[in-house]
Amino acid sequence: MTAPTMTPLAAPSTTAVAIPAPPRPLREFWTYFSANRGALGGLIIVVAVLLIALFAPVLAPHAPDLTNSAAFLKPPFWQQGGSLTYPLGTDAIGRDILSRLMYGARLSLVIGIAVVAVSVLVGTVLGLLSGYFKGIFEIAIMRLMDIILTLPSLLLAIVIVAILGPGLMNAMLAVAIVVLPHYVRITRAAVITEASRDYVTAARMSGAGRMRLMFSEILPNCTAPLIVQASLGISTAILDAAALGFLGLGAQPPSPEWGTMLADAREFVLRAWWVVTFPGLAILITVLAFNLLGDGLRDAFDPKLKK
Repeated sequence: MTAPTMTPLAAPSTTAVAIPAPPRPLREFWTYFSANRGALGGLIIVVAVLLIALFAPVLAPHAPDLTNSAAFLKPPFWQQGGSLTYPLGTDAIGRDILSRLMYGARLSLVIGIAVVAVSVLVGTVLGLLSGYFKGIFEIAIMRLMDIILTLPSLLLAIVIVAILGPGLMNAMLAVAIVVLPHYVRITRAAVITEASRDYVTAARMSGAGRMRLMFSEILPNCTAPLIVQASLGISTAILDAAALGFLGLGAQPPSPEWGTMLADAREFVLRAWWVVTFPGLAILITVLAFNLLGDGLRDAFDPKLKK
């Protein structure tokens, strides 16, 4: 009898399965952000307004406070709504509306960015301290923020400016105080959530002090909601500052701030509608663009919306 032949067992395959590398955080963020067309449109408008504000001296055809005596003495420029020399017309005393809108973009962006910067800085510190330290300190801060939130924001800003006196700086300070509670509450909520994470416990067990835990471990993980709120807060600051300027409590004439331009043009609503329309459209488009940008940032940063 012949012995049965043994077939050798096949060697196990050693071919490694390629595991795709996880996308980079910035690329992943841009993927979700760019999927929102409204956010992309808002970003384009914000960049355009920023460029107009930066290069206003180059783009503006006239100085913002230059009065054209011919346009003032012979009013067809502003009564008919513009010409080749003045594309958007002039106001009642002959100043070019287009040039004033371009320079006004500078003021509006400075107001929005400065107000948000101060509010984020102060609100982050107060929210971080109140979320990490418990007791009387937390109760005092949060009850003060609750009192501010119970009052109508514009009315509170008017009261603050009435106490400090009308002016652009006082208006910016008033708006910063009004929007401050939002950043305090957001930071405090994020700190309470992050303080119970394992990485914070590990850092505490390794001997990290309170300052390191708060500012090096917890705070960097609280930036996403703050960025979203800051982008939305710029539009709120621009709108509130324009409202104060319209009421005569913000930037004072002859400043080309958009709210002040609306206030100067109130009496010409029926005779020269464009004198009021174009500053109002500038406020509307800019505020809408920042709101769309904030919505896109919220969608890109929120992990629940990515599923």
